[in-house]
Amino acid sequence: QVQLVESGGGLVQAGDSLRLSCSASRRTLSSDDMGWFRQAPGKEREFVAAISWSGRHTYYTDSVKGRFTISRDNAKNTVYLQMNSLKPEDTAVYYCAADLGRRAAVPTTPGAYDYWGQGTQVTVSS
Repeated sequence: QVQLVESGGGLVQAGDSLRLSCSASRRTLSSDDMGWFRQAPGKEREFVAAISWSGRHTYYTDSVKGRFTISRDNAKNTVYLQMNSLKPEDTAVYYCAADLGRRAAVPTTPGAYDYWGQGTQVTVSS
């Protein structure tokens, strides 16, 4: 059973930065497309960012473009989400996910991902 573990969440003020990390046990992530999603209270889980298995291709939802950066270090079996200029509307539980399917395009929908972490809370105060 693959386990993904997120870390790096916390309580920050608007304008601050956080870096989330996602690491895996019992699986090497270097062949998997990886995604970050978030879910705020009372809302559906939404796509934030994704990165291809090679790291050459990245995708972002419009609301985080220019502020968030997804990256990966396959040697460390870890995926990162650098979040800058945080806003109160970024407050949510953030999840990383792994897509084992080696698709033609990196998916941006939750249903396409096979494994999920337990989530890490990010709270941005105004």
